[in-house]
Amino acid sequence: MFGAGEEPDPRFTLANERTVLAWVRTSLAFVATGMAAAVADEVVETGRLLSVVAVTSVLVAAWLAVTSLLRWGRAERAMRLRRPLPAPSGLVVAVVAVLALAVLAVVSLR
Repeated sequence: MFGAGEEPDPRFTLANERTVLAWVRTSLAFVATGMAAAVADEVVETGRLLSVVAVTSVLVAAWLAVTSLLRWGRAERAMRLRRPLPAPSGLVVAVVAVLALAVLAVVSLR
C-alpha cells in the first residue's frame, strides 16, 4: 500500500489500526455530544450557548477523524521505514476541546 520500506510486524500494524479506530470512536462521541446539545438547544432556551457547543463539538469531531486518518498513515509509513513514530497532535486538541466544551456546558446549565 505504501510502496516504501518493508512490511512491519503485523502486531504493530494492527495496533496502529486499533489506535485510529479509538480516535474515530472519540470523534463519534463528539458528534453525539453536538447532536445532544443541538436537541437540548431546541428544548431549553439558553440563548446561543448550546448552539455554540453543538457546532464546536461537530467541528472537533470532523477534525479528529481527519487527523486520526492522517496520523495512521504517517505512523504506518514511519514503521515501514524504521523511523520514530509521529507525535499524537490530535491529543492536545481533544483535551482542549473537552475542557472548553465542559466549561460551556456548565455555563449553559446556570
